[in-house]
Amino acid sequence: MEALIEMRNIRKEYTVGDQRVHALDGVDFTVWQGETVAILGPSGSGKSTLMNLLGCLDIPDTGEYRLAGKAVERMNEGQLSRIRGETVGFVFQGFHLLPGLTALENVELPLIYRGVAERIRRQIARDCLQQVGLADRMDHRPAQLSGGQQQRVAIARAIAGKPPVLLADEPTGNLDTASGKEIMALLGELGQMGHTVIIITHDPAIGAACPRRVIMRDGRLQEE
Repeated sequence: MEALIEMRNIRKEYTVGDQRVHALDGVDFTVWQGETVAILGPSGSGKSTLMNLLGCLDIPDTGEYRLAGKAVERMNEGQLSRIRGETVGFVFQGFHLLPGLTALENVELPLIYRGVAERIRRQIARDCLQQVGLADRMDHRPAQLSGGQQQRVAIARAIAGKPPVLLADEPTGNLDTASGKEIMALLGELGQMGHTVIIITHDPAIGAACPRRVIMRDGRLQEE
């Protein structure tokens, strides 16, 4: 089994007013291909900063980050955008679906950006929606779907490009308890199918559903 993510001595600081905040203070983190990991921690612990680095939305001030064997800490904006599009699928708390598009069209979006031909991308989008249990909702717009169904569309969109990493930021935060459990079950199924799933959450119950849990405290990462 290969290490898909390798972080060594990662540090990230921000200036807030006249103070320097150590958002990440020497983080070491390895995620293996096919793992499902929960990163837990309260607000201000550094987990959002860690998520941004994992998803190639930012780079560390110091330290080494290897994603699929590539040195992320040395990349420019164009390179970060490229590896982000090829390697990471994002699932957000707020779904981030375009209201004027159907579920099928929302799932197609990342494939359009990649230049995938219409016939091929439409079939991929159909397959992904079927995989998340929405075969009968493909022509519905977000306003016609429940919160849980909207998150399923978001997950289908995230996996459409077959990224090796699925990065979920508080994926059940806007859902009721029953829908949240369904989404966690779906993410668990994707993990069993070989996806590498990383879930960022403040909720211990969400963490308890994951086979591996790590805790962020004051910019440092600890195995539970």
